[in-house]
Amino acid sequence: MPIAFHRVYLESAGYFMPGEPVSNDAMDSYIAPLNRMSSRIKGRILAENGINQRYYAIDADGATVFTNAQLAANAIRDCLRRHDSDLSDVSLLASGSSGGDALMPGFSNMIQGELAAQPMETVSVHGICAAGVSAIQTAAQGVELGGHASALAVASELPSRLFKRSRFAARGYDADFDAHFLRWMLSDGAGAVLLGNTGRPLPGASQGVRLRLKWVHQRSFSGDYPVCMQLGLSADRARGHLDYPSWNEAEADGALSLRQDIRLLPHLFDIGIHEYAKLVRDGWLDPDQVDHFLCHYSSEKFIPVVEDLMEKAGLVIPRERWFSNLAWRGNTGAASILIMLAEFLETREVKPGEQIFCYIPESGRFMAAYMLLEAEAVHAPLAAAAVAAPREDAHSGDADAIAPPHDPDMAPQGLGQLLTELAAIWHDYRSRVWRTPVVRRLRNRQFQTADYLNWMENWIPQVREGSKWMREGAASLSEQYAPLAALIDMHAGEEQNDFQILFQDYRNAGGAVADIDALRRNPGGEALNAYLHGLAATRDPIGLLGAIYIIEGTGQRIVPALLPLLKASLKLPPDAFRFLEYHGHNDEHHLARWLSAVELALDCDEDGRAEQRIVDTARRTAALYLMQFHHVMEGDAS
Repeated sequence: MPIAFHRVYLESAGYFMPGEPVSNDAMDSYIAPLNRMSSRIKGRILAENGINQRYYAIDADGATVFTNAQLAANAIRDCLRRHDSDLSDVSLLASGSSGGDALMPGFSNMIQGELAAQPMETVSVHGICAAGVSAIQTAAQGVELGGHASALAVASELPSRLFKRSRFAARGYDADFDAHFLRWMLSDGAGAVLLGNTGRPLPGASQGVRLRLKWVHQRSFSGDYPVCMQLGLSADRARGHLDYPSWNEAEADGALSLRQDIRLLPHLFDIGIHEYAKLVRDGWLDPDQVDHFLCHYSSEKFIPVVEDLMEKAGLVIPRERWFSNLAWRGNTGAASILIMLAEFLETREVKPGEQIFCYIPESGRFMAAYMLLEAEAVHAPLAAAAVAAPREDAHSGDADAIAPPHDPDMAPQGLGQLLTELAAIWHDYRSRVWRTPVVRRLRNRQFQTADYLNWMENWIPQVREGSKWMREGAASLSEQYAPLAALIDMHAGEEQNDFQILFQDYRNAGGAVADIDALRRNPGGEALNAYLHGLAATRDPIGLLGAIYIIEGTGQRIVPALLPLLKASLKLPPDAFRFLEYHGHNDEHHLARWLSAVELALDCDEDGRAEQRIVDTARRTAALYLMQFHHVMEGDAS
């Protein structure tokens, strides 16, 4: 649940970009190509990320011009200058960064020392992109609880020191793509915000506007996914940099190279948008009321990804409300959202009543962070008890007052509400799947061929039943659903032999059972099969569309993330993974067909219960499919 704030105001924001802007053509003067592949990789990445210039705190010889603490201190000075405030009034300093200039002491203490600031409370948050939001949340809580009248949050990054060509000398100027990637993505900079309880107007605001922080929400999914972005681990994530006999050996093995596994990145936005949908569903945010959307994306390539996911959830924020400075400030990690917010307030006029919504995904081991701010007229009374909280009347009060309108002309259009409900179910299901013993063993690189064979022995007879219960369900549909029945029959026909591909994969992987009829579902698979066949036999089993959403979604969202881990863990021929390859590529098409089926079902729905039946079946199917995952390694908590 988000943390709501009653009386915390953003009173000023500032930023600091070191030196002169560095164009794409001039990058090689600072982070020279490593080998013949560098230029090709650089061209591809820059063409996708949309960054035209960035800033470096190193010079062309690789010497550090500004330390990270100096970047942060300069951003703080800019923030205080804009508000004509004095550092002596600040009693809490919270910092966020992926790393200071020293491994210890804490980064906030180093910034305090750089500022020669008076004694104060300090908090250092170590993370990646969301660390800046964590610093803001920490400072806001200090103000909210009354412990501090004025607090600073600062985020600063200086990754360019990692990208110098000399850093790769120990490896013979060799680097894999994952280590190459971030050299052309990240840059240096710092941002700072001043939070207080006085509600003073924003600097330069023509209408006397103050900006209230309504809530902050952060959620980590590190228990679900493997490491995506890292520094200090070997390429296979098996060894930490301190586990090597010496720093030189760690560097030679690439353990001190900053890496990003770009194959996992699409899942970051998937979980982020599902979490966003949950915020909307629970009443914390109304997309129609968002006037300004500040989204921290590392590459413009991800703009259509975010837009598409929002559209599928029926929760679009129009592009004309988006603000980003990625093209001319670069990607500065944890500092990005603070720099973005400061520049937004510097260049845009915010009017009373307008809302600013911030979304910050973090790819380290997957986090999603969100903030909502609202502009108020200065003459309005200071907020005392108004809290951005879920609508309490959503599930209480007179039944007629909260019932949906019965007039068809006034009924909500589209599938937004249904997709939002399904997204919330999927969000919880996916997270639980990634924490099951079988997936945890796979993530931890402990998965063996015997585990894969055991899994398929359970799974093959379950997949075998898919087309059967779909056809049975289609046959149970009454005449009013004839178009839907035809579509389901066509889909079942396409999938009726898929289990044979999976069985052949099993045999190619060394499976010993030669007779497919000898395979048995595990208890979870048995329960799921019984439920789906039982439901399919009932009259007009529209709810089966909820089951298909979960099952096809597993193939389109979970399988693609598991497949690279399987291939990396198991020394098996390519023809042992054909089923997973097929579904990873084709289930997106199947989900598009599913959407058409839902539209047909709702068009034919006479009693108005179809949406709820789809949602209820999706929830039950998710629980049973999760049970199937658990029983693959029942009792294994490793």
